[in-house]
Amino acid sequence: MRALGEAVAPARSLLEEIGDMTVLTGRTISSALRPPYPYGEELVAQFLFAVRLVWLPLFITTLAISYGAPGLQASNFLTLFGALDRLGGFFVLAAIREIGPLITSIVLAGVAGTAITADLGARKIREELDALQVLGVDPVKNLVVPRFLALILVTGLFDIYALLFGLFGGILAAVVNGQRLGPFWATFFANTTTVDLWGSLLKTMLFGAIIAIVCCYKGMTASGGAEGVGRAVNQAVVISFLGIGSFNYVFTQLLLATHPNILVIK
Repeated sequence: MRALGEAVAPARSLLEEIGDMTVLTGRTISSALRPPYPYGEELVAQFLFAVRLVWLPLFITTLAISYGAPGLQASNFLTLFGALDRLGGFFVLAAIREIGPLITSIVLAGVAGTAITADLGARKIREELDALQVLGVDPVKNLVVPRFLALILVTGLFDIYALLFGLFGGILAAVVNGQRLGPFWATFFANTTTVDLWGSLLKTMLFGAIIAIVCCYKGMTASGGAEGVGRAVNQAVVISFLGIGSFNYVFTQLLLATHPNILVIK
């Protein structure tokens, strides 16, 4: 029985953490909607902090991946069939629906999410969070809510940013392969719908919410000194990636099931 208990302990711990994160999500949303709203200044500070950290890594990553993976590799494949003009339509599937949201959330989790976890973890180790509660200050409303809202807003903004530079990577790949841009734009706009755009934006903003909850939770529950903070940062990144991947599958399936017309490639 002891061996069985040790075997299921990691799974039980994971389920407990998921439950705690779900509770934290509910508390965060209710705190964000319930007055008063003392977190305006902190919200702006966290938003600008994330923008300052993320814009350059996201630019480099999006341009490189969009040019290399769906750009050069897809163009080489399409050239075999004399269908390089379909590259624009392919970028609707690759850049708008998947690469833009995923790269945005991954970079944001790795850069801004780790900073949030380390900041809150250090405050937890220094017992600042306990001191706030003693003073009657709600840590969720004053610390979690502004970071939650800031990451939702900044992921939506950076999704548009990533889509633009991802599209530039496709244009660059078409030019490198000697393709005129007229057919690229024709197939791109023929396959792009408002569903693709709002679906990409909504999915990315929900990714931001997942990152914020995971990173705030791991930071506020850190223990064991500086080593514990580092461990919390590593766990926050891994859990964020797992949450993003799992939610991406569910969201994409729901979007395709409710809007089957976007499955038709023109």
